[in-house]
Amino acid sequence: MRPNFLLLAACCAFTGVGFGAFGAHGLKAILSPEMLEVYKTGVTYQMWHALGLGLIAVFSQQAPKAKLLRWAGWLMFAGILVFSGSLYLLAILNLKWLGMITPLGGVMFLVAWLLVALFAAKQN
Repeated sequence: MRPNFLLLAACCAFTGVGFGAFGAHGLKAILSPEMLEVYKTGVTYQMWHALGLGLIAVFSQQAPKAKLLRWAGWLMFAGILVFSGSLYLLAILNLKWLGMITPLGGVMFLVAWLLVALFAAKQN
């Protein structure tokens, strides 16, 4: 069974919009300006990588057996969960130790984009 990256992308974008609205309206009066910026960073990265996941979904339709794209998709989704998720929790719960795992999500994003680049290079 092939992963449905378009569905994951849509869910990540949907929740990103919801988290963004929640941050702008529900958390603005509760969080410090610094923690609100941390939260906004999570939303920004979630939205950009939801779009990236959507691109992977489109490319995967053209090359359904491409393992590079499959790995890229899973890493991008995991990166959203780890990077953005840790920033949301850090900002809301003030759990500073979560800042130590945020870079792991960033590495997942980097590797995912590298795999997309390798896929593209192999196509030419």
